[in-house]
Amino acid sequence: MAAEKKVFAGPRIRRLRRERKLTQARMAENLGISASYLNLIERNQRPVSVQILLKLAEVFDVDLRTLGGDDEARALTVLREIFADPVFRDAGLSIQDLQEVAAASPAFADAVSTLYRAYQESMTSGAMLAERLADRDIDDASDTPGLPLEEVRDFINSRKNHFPALDAAAEELYESARISADEPYVSLRNALRDKHGVSTRIAPADIMSGELRRYDRHRQTIFLSELLDQPGRSFQLAYQLGYFEQSRTIEDIVESSGLDSDEACRLLRVALANYFAAALLMPYDAFLRTAEQTNYDIRLLGRRFGTSFEQVCHRLTTLQRPGAKGIPFFLIRVDNAGNVSKRFSAAGFHFARFGGTCPRWNVHDAFRVPGQVYTQIVQMEDGTRYFSIARTVSRAGSGIGVPGDQYVVGLGCDIAHARNLIYSQGYDLDDERGAMPIGVNCRLCERVDCSQPPFKSLKHRLRVDDHVRGVSPFGVPVVEDREAGE
Repeated sequence: MAAEKKVFAGPRIRRLRRERKLTQARMAENLGISASYLNLIERNQRPVSVQILLKLAEVFDVDLRTLGGDDEARALTVLREIFADPVFRDAGLSIQDLQEVAAASPAFADAVSTLYRAYQESMTSGAMLAERLADRDIDDASDTPGLPLEEVRDFINSRKNHFPALDAAAEELYESARISADEPYVSLRNALRDKHGVSTRIAPADIMSGELRRYDRHRQTIFLSELLDQPGRSFQLAYQLGYFEQSRTIEDIVESSGLDSDEACRLLRVALANYFAAALLMPYDAFLRTAEQTNYDIRLLGRRFGTSFEQVCHRLTTLQRPGAKGIPFFLIRVDNAGNVSKRFSAAGFHFARFGGTCPRWNVHDAFRVPGQVYTQIVQMEDGTRYFSIARTVSRAGSGIGVPGDQYVVGLGCDIAHARNLIYSQGYDLDDERGAMPIGVNCRLCERVDCSQPPFKSLKHRLRVDDHVRGVSPFGVPVVEDREAGE
């Protein structure tokens, strides 16, 4: 059996103590240890024992998973990506410097990220403005792009993609409206008709003009495109039902978000209505219970609740109810050009905020055989391992000659939870040699043995030799010992 991993969580415990406005002596008394021993723990000179972890959970109502370092790992990923920008080339910051900042205050990393995003936005706006002023055919140079989608993603991540008020309302409506898992579309259609006087019609694709759902207020009719499959039709009706019945709850969340721009607020409203739709089709308790009973078999969950592969995957990332949590999953959705259109991590997975993903990660391989589930164990540069699955999903097209969009959805979790997944059967989860070494993305990768980078890493200088060919097409990386002299 593998040795039990020691937990060093000093900065997190110090931050918890300061948030509660406690002295070391007072917190030590509550934990039943000496103040000097707590001081050693906070300085990472002693690991946190199981007994102390349990006492922390009991006395301070702390979710032990918050002491696992997910916030710090996320903050470190953000800081590494930001400070890899050439503008910081002469800053002289080592990875140890960034680790210390991330451990001491993930909130500070978020603030730096906000500032960096504003910097990027101003640079983009300046470039757009220059282009517009240089174009004599364009008179209005005031329309410049922002990053409202990133703001919405940040807010959803800050809530760990869990909105308990919407989950509770969805469960109540599921029971009162008698929404059947056998045929949710019929139940939802009847609920809209009986409760709101709204009828549903399936319309030809040419009449819908590229739209999948349209609500006509004057005719009190929801038009759904014939291109939608049955799970898609159910989801659109659940969305509309949530719009009618949960507008006040959604608006309260939007008002509490602190988002300023009208576009960001609109995007968040849509995201929350989508959240409610998924919660209505897959009510929390029933869905979590079934997921655990089936070892998170996504295909079977979809059949049981009448939902699609992507809908099930996304719902699995939201199971964060205190006292009834599911596996903390991460999720990503990419197109065949590598563009990321959706990403969320409840598992501390190191996503790049401003770029793509590692080409070694098999989410890209899933395009080879559409519909096949690909599985893989990956290992990040800091040694953390994750189990991931990936499969293609398709969006409705517009008929002959205009195929539907195809994406790959990747879902995964920390290797510690992989035994609970039906997809991990046949893997030796204790053998670290079976993991594929990957990085955050090519620009930020620390690895020097990769033959697949589409461009060189910002983390290494290169030694170019006319007579030497390395595994990378960009020359041989010069590995600097940044700890020397520190």
